Amino acid sequence: MDAATLTYDTLRFGEFEDFPETSEPVWILGKQFNEDILSDITSRLWFTYRKNFQPIGGTGPTSDNGWGCMLRCGQMILAEALIRRHLTRDWRWLRGERQKEGYISILHAFIDKKDSYYSIHQIAQMGVGEGKSIGQWYGPNTVAQVLKKLAVFDTWSRLAVHVAMDNTVVIEEIKRLCMPWLDFERGACASQEVNGCLEGACALVEEDPVLWKPLVLLIPLRLGLSDINEAYIETLKQCFMMPQSLGVIGGKPNSAHYFIGFVGQELIYLDPHTTQSAVEPCENGQVQDDSYHCQHPPCRMHICELDPSIAAVSSTQPTHPSSSMGQQNRSLSSCRGLPMFELVDSQPSHLINTEVLNLTPDFSDSDRLERFFDSEDEEFEILSL
Repeated sequence: MDAATLTYDTLRFGEFEDFPETSEPVWILGKQFNEDILSDITSRLWFTYRKNFQPIGGTGPTSDNGWGCMLRCGQMILAEALIRRHLTRDWRWLRGERQKEGYISILHAFIDKKDSYYSIHQIAQMGVGEGKSIGQWYGPNTVAQVLKKLAVFDTWSRLAVHVAMDNTVVIEEIKRLCMPWLDFERGACASQEVNGCLEGACALVEEDPVLWKPLVLLIPLRLGLSDINEAYIETLKQCFMMPQSLGVIGGKPNSAHYFIGFVGQELIYLDPHTTQSAVEPCENGQVQDDSYHCQHPPCRMHICELDPSIAAVSSTQPTHPSSSMGQQNRSLSSCRGLPMFELVDSQPSHLINTEVLNLTPDFSDSDRLERFFDSEDEEFEILSL
């Protein structure tokens, strides 16, 4: 058995393959590492199978062993978005130390209880509306749609979660989601000027840029038929190099992983296939959180072993319209691989026709991608793949 595919259930801590010494760059969620790799990986929230939690729906399963791996990967990728939102990318988890209030709030959102925003209970029950019965395995698109629905109830984080379908990212749809106060029909704020002063949302935006919702963009993709098309490999690796990357959820058939980076031709991932006991928060709200952080070297697999059905995810923080874009986004136009999705200003007419869906676009316009990522005249900062 390849050590890169072994899980925590099948190995003791000391038997994990150590992270290899390499002269090649190691990229983890938009950052290049030469050292301190394991500290960064350990700081990511690691969600795995759990047992002995409250029955889902009151009478349902008390463990997600064998069916919840994609749901747990969805939790991990959204947890990373919340860490970026509330703690920043450079936040570090230190074992045994009293944690920040923001971190505890994030962790509480994923505790295995029915009233947690993003618990296994909420994801499983919301999936029923997507045609998945409780206990049924999810694909990347299903978990993306469920997370989008659940994020609406998280008023603390106020995330704008968008799922870009049919290999197409529509800029207008993202703007409507991140700027709900904007009157797109008139191209102006949905407010009035009285006695020389703005009223309504626009007046608040001038004072409070936080009203611009932070974006989490999920792009379900299929990068081949039964195997990944090698033409996409360099583009996929480039995704992990972008500062706004939240990673990729995918894996092998019926076995989901959370991919967070790469080294050479190997993908680095967190594996949810570990069954741990459910955790109850302490009376003071603190959580025994050791089991929520992967404290052994991460798993690795050759990129060609990846199932072609994935969801790539990125994020951005609120940006005031009058502020500068800051550091330019990394452009994919210089990548020699095949671009994975199409970028358009408004809904293409061919997507309105339900008979012509799920087409892989002939995305040869690399100059357009470069303009999108490097442009400074956008009304707000969209950080995509």
